[in-house]
Amino acid sequence: MTSDSCLHSLFLIHNKLKILPEEITNLRNLKGLYLQHNELTCIPEGFEQLFNLEDLDLSNNSLTTVPAGFSLSSLVRLNLSSNQLKSLPAEISGMKRLKHLDCNSNLLETIPPELAGMESLELLYLRRNKLRFLPEFPSCKLLKELHVGENQIEMLGAEHLKHLNSILVLDLRDNKLKSVPDEITLLQSLERLDLSNNDISSLPCSLGKLHLKFLALEGNPIRTIRREIINKGTQEVLKYLRSKIKDDGPNQSDSVIETAMTLPSESRVNVHAITTLKILDYSGKQTTLIPDDVFDAVKSNIITSINFSKNELCEIPKRIVELKEMVSDVNLSFNKLSFISLELCVLQKLTFLDLSCTIFFCKSCFSFQFRNNFLSSLPEEMESLIRLQTINLSFNRFKILPEVLYHIPTLEAVLISNNQVGSVDPEKLKTMENLITLDLQNNDLLQIPPELGNCVNLRTLLLDGNPFRVPRAAILMKGTAAILEYLRDRIPT
Repeated sequence: MTSDSCLHSLFLIHNKLKILPEEITNLRNLKGLYLQHNELTCIPEGFEQLFNLEDLDLSNNSLTTVPAGFSLSSLVRLNLSSNQLKSLPAEISGMKRLKHLDCNSNLLETIPPELAGMESLELLYLRRNKLRFLPEFPSCKLLKELHVGENQIEMLGAEHLKHLNSILVLDLRDNKLKSVPDEITLLQSLERLDLSNNDISSLPCSLGKLHLKFLALEGNPIRTIRREIINKGTQEVLKYLRSKIKDDGPNQSDSVIETAMTLPSESRVNVHAITTLKILDYSGKQTTLIPDDVFDAVKSNIITSINFSKNELCEIPKRIVELKEMVSDVNLSFNKLSFISLELCVLQKLTFLDLSCTIFFCKSCFSFQFRNNFLSSLPEEMESLIRLQTINLSFNRFKILPEVLYHIPTLEAVLISNNQVGSVDPEKLKTMENLITLDLQNNDLLQIPPELGNCVNLRTLLLDGNPFRVPRAAILMKGTAAILEYLRDRIPT
């Protein structure tokens, strides 16, 4: 047995490699190859010989093309972001096991139609390209996240939405959209919708029927919803849209409202969700612990999402560590958590974490109510969540931005509205180079440091509902770019 046959992972990051030796294709047992931050201009022939390769990172190089024969049958994750690609080969669709494809920050103008046939695809990143049209995905039944922000997309139609049955996150920010179709209600699983910085003047009332946890509308000339309603956040906007729905039967509107009641027949484990959607769902049971039967039901199935929301959990289930090698999305909102145990910190593939509250409709008192966790701190061990992109901490008891968040460089969105945050550290925030969304609404900020204006990567900064006097409301209404410019102008020289 030769030494190279035992090599499973190879890290060559942050070098000045311009070419790769052909011998690298002889590493037949290689499962992870990490070549990011080099100077590569091409991918050598023979990569298909790496038939055990599961994770390939070629980000932050100078690639201009991907070879036509480029197809790795075992590949699960492919990162081609931050290159100079103008197109993708149709052969990429031959990667039948591919779940995660990242093509952010390239020069792509179109996507090959064959991409729509990738049945295993779950996460697709196409931000910061030159796309003019949203691709259609008739066979991508497992697609959970679609990120196409910062492109030039002008239209969103029913044909783009009707196949996205499992979509949880739809990022359309910074495009040229003028409207949102009524067919948006086809996305019944959608939780996060980012429409910020488009040219949308109105929203369909049917949008209020969705179970959205986060709806970003900043930077649009919306005329049909008052600014004070938009400033109150997602749930108020959805509530307003529902109130405008005409001639809908009671069952239609009731069907989209979370209830505090759970029928006994609903307490069984959703085996279909496990086997088909790869979701371990035990939400809305009002339980104080997750039964062993729930975890036992996973068996040998692959699970990428966990939904234990709307329960009475006081601590994170210890058996969650059994899923540490696969889970990327965890929803623990609407529980009674007062601390985060270390079991959560071992989920190294985690990209989305929801620890917030949820709005629900109580049928016994006929009113909307909020329930929330009781978190005031996060453990420093969360620094090990090296892929975490979004964390939702809204409706907790934080008085400062948790220190550990500054040490998670992959974070793109921090949602910490409706807490007791009294100050922010602009110098530490500036080190979070990937942070594009910061929601600080309804906290206790008495002043906004001018140096926050230097956080130029921020595309959405939400500050409404705080007791500070400046910037004034007129500045806040102009959006993030105007706020940051105003703050920079006030930095002492």
